[in-house]
Amino acid sequence: MVNKRTPLYEEHVKLNGKIIDFHGWDMPLQYTKILEEHMAVRKNVGIFDVSHMGDIIVEGKDSRDFLDSMFPTRISDLAPGEATYTAFLNEDGKIIDDTIVYRLEKDKYFLVPNASMIDIIYNWMLKNKKDYSVNINNISSDIACIAVQGPRSIEVIKEMGLEFPGNFKFKVFNGKYSNNKITGRNELIVSGTGYTGETGVELIISANDAINVWKKLIEVTGKYSGLPCGLGSRDTLRMEKGMLLSGVDFNYDRDPYECSISFIVNNDSNFIGKDHISSNSKYIFRGFKLNGKSIPRAGSEILLNDRKIGVVTSGTISPVLDAPIALGFVNREDSKSGTHVSISVRGLLIDATMGRPKLLP
Repeated sequence: MVNKRTPLYEEHVKLNGKIIDFHGWDMPLQYTKILEEHMAVRKNVGIFDVSHMGDIIVEGKDSRDFLDSMFPTRISDLAPGEATYTAFLNEDGKIIDDTIVYRLEKDKYFLVPNASMIDIIYNWMLKNKKDYSVNINNISSDIACIAVQGPRSIEVIKEMGLEFPGNFKFKVFNGKYSNNKITGRNELIVSGTGYTGETGVELIISANDAINVWKKLIEVTGKYSGLPCGLGSRDTLRMEKGMLLSGVDFNYDRDPYECSISFIVNNDSNFIGKDHISSNSKYIFRGFKLNGKSIPRAGSEILLNDRKIGVVTSGTISPVLDAPIALGFVNREDSKSGTHVSISVRGLLIDATMGRPKLLP
């Protein structure tokens, strides 16, 4: 099967991006060094092609009630121009996928599922549409998205003639853009969201405009010591900030309380999985800083006094902490921050300190 490619694929090739298979997409892992791209985002600014993510529109007179039935988050509380992080749950209360939901208008919403989950989520929504008067449209092939992340991102978007809308808010800007299938007009959406833990935005545009916007961003970010960044640094950045990765940190096997995202559960409606999630869950998501240089991998056991208490789901070297780090799940009763544990790495037990998933402030 031929892999999918975003509208920016040829631009990545021109920049000597190292292309890899990512869930059936040809995507850049890195352009220079992952460390350099990582630190560009932490210190200055970096840009990412995230056009492989999904784009689904839900609209109609029952859209608010329908989405309240789909999520543990009360979506109807959003005002137009606001967005929220939440997750789809199955009937057992386990996370299928996490997502961002935008309220575009009174009865129109925009959702962004993960790249590997687009068809699954689209079909899940259709399955649960029932008698709700809503239209659900997958417009993923028509939309591109470029993330601009880092402390100097606000300067970059200002030079682009745009402005920062605030965290989890978005603004729509008129411009010389082809018809944006989200708004139906010649517009660009600037969203105060991202996956790096830094100040930043995501520019949501028509696929036809992706190349022009990308080239302009390459030009402007260069003035601020910025770099194009690939999936490698995107992963190390999100791990330092304790952000979950769909299909890696959870895969139909964890609920919001286990994943330390209980803040998304604020809905008293009869949402899917409501009766099966509990704040008294046995496990909880935690972060770990290891001594030495050994990098833990998914499946590495976490031990306390020679007793297994959990398992690693993600691991890497933190460029900022200059140490190996890990994310994983442990018994809730053993999860106190500051606890010293051991992590099994290639047959060796490596000392580590446990804390909240967010390992950087």
